[in-house]
Amino acid sequence: MPAFKDHFSSDSDSYKQYRPTYPTELFSWLAKQCDNRNNVWDCGTGSGQAAIEHSKHFQQVLATDASEAQISQAEAQSNITYRVSPAETLNVPGYNSDSFDLITVAQAIHWFDLPEFFNTVERVLKPGGHLAVWGYQFINTGTEIDHLIKDFHSNILGPYWPPERKLLNDGYTEITFPYPRLATDSFSMQATWSFSQLIGYLNTWSAVKKYEEVNGTSPLSAIHAELKKCWGGAHSTRTVYWPLTIYLGKKPGHQ
Repeated sequence: MPAFKDHFSSDSDSYKQYRPTYPTELFSWLAKQCDNRNNVWDCGTGSGQAAIEHSKHFQQVLATDASEAQISQAEAQSNITYRVSPAETLNVPGYNSDSFDLITVAQAIHWFDLPEFFNTVERVLKPGGHLAVWGYQFINTGTEIDHLIKDFHSNILGPYWPPERKLLNDGYTEITFPYPRLATDSFSMQATWSFSQLIGYLNTWSAVKKYEEVNGTSPLSAIHAELKKCWGGAHSTRTVYWPLTIYLGKKPGHQ
């Protein structure tokens, strides 16, 4: 198994503060797809955003991440167990074969060793249980801001993105998932942000950190003035959206 590539621990507090939140409707919808709601595993949980939502629908939530710094930012709940663990292996007492009604991966599967992870999924997911994976890419405002950020992402930051990111950029279409894909409802994230929140979010991108490490300066300086103008100034707020790309599969068999 390849060594864990940690792109986020160095700025885990900002990651928690500035990353957009997933819609609550997604989690209630996922719970309704499950025959039972005993145990859910949120893998690559980061600071626990998805785990918190799962805790409202499932009896027990296991939330794991390879980054101890990310786990340290997670919000405690009585029915959530947080563990520092790589995605590809799961060695937590009480969770062995056929343990989970649902396994989820939010904005993280492109970092995993996929064959190893899917082997673990096959082992610990109950027959008839579901695997749900989702991710998002670009901000949508319906304005010139969208084009400016896409150009920043692909051209200014292009060489600085980790190669694994391409799986997300391709909408996860290049991943061979273990179970046939099921139809899903459409979901999007939404936020009303100030300009400083937008900048905070862009600064959480792994390629921004890499650019700064290599060049000793922020890549955002190249677009900051134009971006602020398009935004409407430093004191303006805008509603932004991120459509989610969702894969949902069901392990054959019955619970």
